[in-house]
Amino acid sequence: MQKFRKTFLPMGCFTGEQVRLWKPDFCRDNFARWITAGEILRLKQNLYTFPEYLQIPDSALYFANQIYRPSYISLHTALHFYGMIPEEVVQFTSVSTLKTASFQNAFGSYTYHHISSDYMFGYELKKGEGQVPFVIQMATPEKAIIDLLHLYPEYSTTEDMLNLRLDEDYMESEIDQQKMLDYVNRIHSPTLTKRVNLLREAYDLL
Repeated sequence: MQKFRKTFLPMGCFTGEQVRLWKPDFCRDNFARWITAGEILRLKQNLYTFPEYLQIPDSALYFANQIYRPSYISLHTALHFYGMIPEEVVQFTSVSTLKTASFQNAFGSYTYHHISSDYMFGYELKKGEGQVPFVIQMATPEKAIIDLLHLYPEYSTTEDMLNLRLDEDYMESEIDQQKMLDYVNRIHSPTLTKRVNLLREAYDLL
């Protein structure tokens, strides 16, 4: 176990295939035994990490990218990350070109919403906190808003937009209006364009 930890602990998470490349005669029964003993954690089928990462800031965000790929963090989790909504998020929300899916593990609940490949843009690489140099794929603030309005069409009136309770100071000083418009124009959806303009009007951004 000591050599195993030394090899795989710095990786953050690892798969059974990676372990077998390291040691072709590795016995898969070790995974079940180590999970029972609390020496490793299962993130999903065939993806594992170490319990030390429960104490490392932003590791749960990094794992969101790894559990379901390709994906990037967006929607409520991204909005909370940027301080745009006051509520604590109860699950990690991402978008993916794969089908909608959800996972549960020791780090929390992970939900992935399906988007078409035309929407798979507008995210950046964020450096996580802590000693481990995690790189996290996170929607820009502008794209997190657009993803939300796209995936939640029930937000369709000025009142609905205000009920999102987006931080007005952030919206005014940090949101790049031109970037948001460029994103919307790239998507070519009149319905989405109308919702985005309604939100901009609700928050006095026009």
